[in-house]
Amino acid sequence: MTKRKKRKSSKHKISNLTNTILSILKKDRNQSFNYKQIAAKLGVNDASSRNQIIKTLAKLAARQEIEQVDRGKFKAIINSEYHIGIVDIASRGSGYIISDDFDEDVFIASNNMNKALHGDEVEFYAYKRRKRGRIEGEITNIIKRAKTEYVGVIQIHKKYAFVIPDGNKMRTDIFIPIDKINKAEEGDKVLVSLEDWPDKADSPYGRVTKVLGKPGEHSTEIHAILADYGLPYEFPYEVEAYANELDTSITKEEIAKRRDMRKDLTFTIDPKDAKDFDDALSFTVLENGLYEIGIHIADVSHYLKEGTVLDDEAYERATSVYLVDRVVPMLPEILSNGACSLRPHEEKYTFSAVFKISDKAEIKDQWFGRTVTYSDARFAYEEAQAIIETQSNNIPKEVSLTGKAYQTDQTIADAVIKLDQLAKIMRKKRMGSGAISFDKVEVKFNLDKESNPVGVYFKTSKDANKLIEEFMLLANKKVAEFIGKQNPKKTFVYRVHDEPDDSKLAALQNVVGRFGYKLNFQDRKSISKSLNNLLKDVVGTKEQNLVDTLTIRSMSKAEYTTQNIGHYGLAFDYYSHFTSPIRRYPDVMAHRLLQHYLDGGDSANEEAYEDKCNHSSNMENLATKAERDSIKYMQIRFMEDHKDEEFLGVISGVTDWGIYVEIISNKCEGMVSVRDMNDDHYIFDEDQYAMVGQSSKTMYQLGDEVVVKVKNTDLVKKHLDFHLIGKHDD
Repeated sequence: MTKRKKRKSSKHKISNLTNTILSILKKDRNQSFNYKQIAAKLGVNDASSRNQIIKTLAKLAARQEIEQVDRGKFKAIINSEYHIGIVDIASRGSGYIISDDFDEDVFIASNNMNKALHGDEVEFYAYKRRKRGRIEGEITNIIKRAKTEYVGVIQIHKKYAFVIPDGNKMRTDIFIPIDKINKAEEGDKVLVSLEDWPDKADSPYGRVTKVLGKPGEHSTEIHAILADYGLPYEFPYEVEAYANELDTSITKEEIAKRRDMRKDLTFTIDPKDAKDFDDALSFTVLENGLYEIGIHIADVSHYLKEGTVLDDEAYERATSVYLVDRVVPMLPEILSNGACSLRPHEEKYTFSAVFKISDKAEIKDQWFGRTVTYSDARFAYEEAQAIIETQSNNIPKEVSLTGKAYQTDQTIADAVIKLDQLAKIMRKKRMGSGAISFDKVEVKFNLDKESNPVGVYFKTSKDANKLIEEFMLLANKKVAEFIGKQNPKKTFVYRVHDEPDDSKLAALQNVVGRFGYKLNFQDRKSISKSLNNLLKDVVGTKEQNLVDTLTIRSMSKAEYTTQNIGHYGLAFDYYSHFTSPIRRYPDVMAHRLLQHYLDGGDSANEEAYEDKCNHSSNMENLATKAERDSIKYMQIRFMEDHKDEEFLGVISGVTDWGIYVEIISNKCEGMVSVRDMNDDHYIFDEDQYAMVGQSSKTMYQLGDEVVVKVKNTDLVKKHLDFHLIGKHDD
């Protein structure tokens, strides 16, 4: 009896062996394996395990799921059912793959993830539809990790540590050997770099590269946001040193190579708290009745030379990042706020687009090239707006004028008023061509000296903002046209925006239909017109922010590319980014390419520039996410000090786990969990975008006004929970 029991216990069955062998062969599908190599990967060496592996290999080969390429050596069979896609992690470790090969997302169970993480580019095998009526799959190979650094809170044990990553998209914690915690203390928020993921390990192995501080502290959380997206918050020493050694003087030799426009009336209009001014306008009345208007942009490419550490750093950053309490610039301060900033009463090297324009805003002539300019005045938007609204020469005292002999306050005020008139004509033409007017309200915070939010205000676009916008759009459009229409075709950096997806527009109609709005999808022009009417009709309503947000989400995402398809939202056939090289690397590329072609150069390498465009688009996306996270963080900090107040809000989302409510007075959004709605048993009604009480039939529907109170604020998870007081009584 004892011998039989002993013999039986030695023959343990290897669980899930078929799938495990398939995964091993698929992962390294260009390599062949024998049973010994597979046994080594599984960490088994007993006779029973080897026999099971040999039999399973034979069975798989007989079913033609693998092939024997040499005696005892097997490889995965490659067939058309392997696809490429991007992983989107859902709850509980399962997820979906977004792939161009499928009209719907492919479900991946947690046990078929094969160590893939959120955002990874992967190869996967798609199974036929199962009983659940969806395509499922198994990840066979990780092509490219989306990221290798994660932010989280460290838990330290005697001989090892774990880091629990922030957010809900990372499906596992990270194992840290005790000698790689980098002096972190229990509970610190840290940045971790992944180093390995052993075959048998449940979690990846990593090391702490930076201790960010204690969770919940302001500097810790802001640095954590940047670190989570791989965004820097300081320049390397060698980059700062290189920038500080640059010759930023204005020399006669360089002026001689440029068009001298220092005598033209020139001024900037920017936010009142702006520190860098990368664009200016010049205005001259010509004898023939036309206006010569120059759009002058800081000539960043004069200082930013290819192949230098400064250019490499600017390219890697690709964009400035605007968080609620700071700007993380693309360029060091000596350039961004100094040599490249078109400050009043200073001569600067600029790259200009100069137009001769009629009183009807018709372009009669154009010129592009390097210039030297002198800014006579600096306006804040509010100051320019005051001139436009009063149509007078009451220049605010804060505006610094040079007092040139031929200039009067009336001259510069007349220039602002005429530019506004021309901008309104251009905008009207653009709207008539099918452009879409997105004037979404921006949430801004009043901060004290310690960066605590003491107030919330909303930033809206007025005539002065739109004046600058129209002339920047004109320069961007005409530069892109100038190169895009050349024959033979020349490589250029375009800012493109594809037409919206029909299914997204249909989803938008479903939602806005709840508020009584209707869209017309007959053709491109009718879509644009009805979207503009929608955005105009919701102004001042309780649902404005919700509808604005959903409309923007229904649009395709604008991106950089060398392949021009036009810009749907602006209704332009050609469009580029030329006007903000201090804060956007694609504008620097546009400057370089334009000068190269003005000098008679051949077409640049398209493939190289397409790679740079992809990188710029990716970095822009990361910066946008970081900016949103910082706003969400600051909103939660603001609400921490208002826990005893009741707020009027609008239901901005409904899910099976609860309702989302956006407070009307400050745009802060939080969640009411269905578990806390205990006056009835509520069930999610997907068709009506509503949570419905089963006994009372009380309905909380998308767009309803409700009264809420803060239940919980979590700065670490950036999560805001509300108590639902009830519906708002008009």
